[in-house]
Amino acid sequence: MRRQLDLSLPDLKARYRHRTETATLQCAGNRRAGLMAVRDIPGEDPWGPAATSTAEWTGVSLADVLADAGVDDRTAAHVAFAAPDVSQLAHPAQPFGGSVPLAKALAGEVLLAWEMNGALLPRVHGGPVRVVVPGYIGARSVKWVQQVTVAPRPSDNWFQAVAYRLLPPDADPDQTEPGDGLSLGSVALNSEIITPHDGTTVTAGPTQVTGYAFAGDDRTVARVDVSSDGGRSWVQADLDSPASPWSWQHWRTTVDLSAGPVEITARAWDTTGASQPESPAALWNPKGYVNTSWPRAHVVAR
Repeated sequence: MRRQLDLSLPDLKARYRHRTETATLQCAGNRRAGLMAVRDIPGEDPWGPAATSTAEWTGVSLADVLADAGVDDRTAAHVAFAAPDVSQLAHPAQPFGGSVPLAKALAGEVLLAWEMNGALLPRVHGGPVRVVVPGYIGARSVKWVQQVTVAPRPSDNWFQAVAYRLLPPDADPDQTEPGDGLSLGSVALNSEIITPHDGTTVTAGPTQVTGYAFAGDDRTVARVDVSSDGGRSWVQADLDSPASPWSWQHWRTTVDLSAGPVEITARAWDTTGASQPESPAALWNPKGYVNTSWPRAHVVAR
């Protein structure tokens, strides 16, 4: 950058055009419980399908701030974010941080946000100001952001260089070195069944099945299929249009359930033609990230 900027929240509000984006933030460990059912993952939270949410975010485009600072894309390739909260999970303990490629940071949708759903950003959600990186894993949307730095390489923060990396199944996460595995950025295509809930009893006959689907970065969901016989046959669900290019989509359909145990399954397709893999066993990894396998709800119809 050609110059350093020191900006307060009033400065951000006064100097730059305000922008609002509807965006879904999803943890890289969303649906980890499905991988833990295959094989235990010690030390990680058993997230179900609710480690994701959608909100309307208001702030300023990070691209506008970077332009004001004179960012030079000939010498820089990444933008790093630093926060004040020190995490004991890091080795050694250090403040949370991370980075995204400069090309993403310069896309207008990445925000320095101070409002959530029309209200001042609550402290628990990163107020007074947080980064919102639509389409990327939630870890890159750094809360309580204090510093933004342009650099030629990704952040060396533990949560970028060591954590939030997809390791091969035979790796020991306690023995990995910075840079091992695949750095997680854009959210992978995923979906989930919301109703009926897994393990519940439902009335036999026509039954509504609902859920969400989400494809990160600049992809959207093109189709969702639902099966009531464990994947032997499929019907196409009704799919809502996304509220924005960066938000999840809700879907629904009605299936006719015969009396007895039933396995309801779903699979999503995105606008590139990609679909979800069938088995969580094929996706198991020692940190429990990116479970994008078919969601399943086992119910009893009576």
